[in-house]
Amino acid sequence: MHPLLQETHERRDEMVELLQRLVNMDSPSTDREKTTEISHFVGEFCRELGAEVEYISQPEAGDHVRATWYPEGADSLDGGLLMLCHLDTVWPTGETKKRPFAVDGDVATGPAVFDMKTGTVQAMYAVKIMKEDGTLPDRPVTIFCNTDEENGSLTSRSTIEDLARRSSHVLVLEPSVPPGALKTFRKGVGRFDVTVRGRASHSGADHAAGISAIEEMARQILYLHSLTDYDTGTTVNVGVVEGGSRSNVVAERCAARVDLRVSTAEEGEAVVQEILALEPHLEGATVEVKGGLNRPPMERTDAIVAAFEKARDLGRELGLEIEEAGTGGGSDGNFTAALGVPTLDGLGAVGAGGHAVDEWASIQGMLERTALLVRLLQEL
Repeated sequence: MHPLLQETHERRDEMVELLQRLVNMDSPSTDREKTTEISHFVGEFCRELGAEVEYISQPEAGDHVRATWYPEGADSLDGGLLMLCHLDTVWPTGETKKRPFAVDGDVATGPAVFDMKTGTVQAMYAVKIMKEDGTLPDRPVTIFCNTDEENGSLTSRSTIEDLARRSSHVLVLEPSVPPGALKTFRKGVGRFDVTVRGRASHSGADHAAGISAIEEMARQILYLHSLTDYDTGTTVNVGVVEGGSRSNVVAERCAARVDLRVSTAEEGEAVVQEILALEPHLEGATVEVKGGLNRPPMERTDAIVAAFEKARDLGRELGLEIEEAGTGGGSDGNFTAALGVPTLDGLGAVGAGGHAVDEWASIQGMLERTALLVRLLQEL
């Protein structure tokens, strides 16, 4: 066994203990107090390892945390390595009491164990190992953890982009693509709210006087879904629709929430304009559209491929076979890749079931990926 893998195996119990602490801390995106609590826990763990720690507060979400380890005599982030994690989850407060962290053989379970608290442990322990072994790289290493990723990183995006611009590479500790591939591309994500207004009337006594907002929305939905093009990787989904008041009233209002996924920035710009330009079909109806792309695509560039090939080679050095893949889901890596910064995603948990009650993460995968992360930080 490679000496670095041997070291992570020797630290198995303490890494599992830290993972248990994180998983059993409720941290839904909507609970500012809970997400602040977990970000300060992570920050103090990093401070004990010698990091300069900054908490970034804002009213809409919990505190974000930046932890940076500088080489001796340095105080600039320029040219450093950036690791991205998020501490918020899709699970409500109280979920950890219903199904707390557990380990059965190699399988760890619990809320957000796959997405993405295992990856956060890997980032923290990669630095801990290098710090204690005296093998930190001779440039800054930063872990940035936000608390609003599941809600679109609205309050943290600007900080992520500022940090990325000063970094040579970005490593994203989001979970891998089952059964363990790294992510070299991600689709861009768009969100839209469509509101249709018509005119109410009695559906029996005065049906002709009404303008049905629901009928208008039905026509809009058919058009929106027709924009899906699997050949280009574009998908449009109307996921939520609500409207009307009673069955005997022609509906005056109807609203829908729309999800867009695109593979390239060019395609994204074109489809966004089509959605924003929706026009009513029924005379007298109005259509209002708000929204746009909230995450640009992470396109598979030469720089990203080079970072993956380095990871693949370092994996082979450790006795691991690393594959690449992509996903329709977005992450904070979308923001950094769109800036042209080489970004490698999916370095976190090996497992499956993100956002599902049966999500799980491999303990062996956590140990292996921590070793791989150490080598990447040392060699990139």
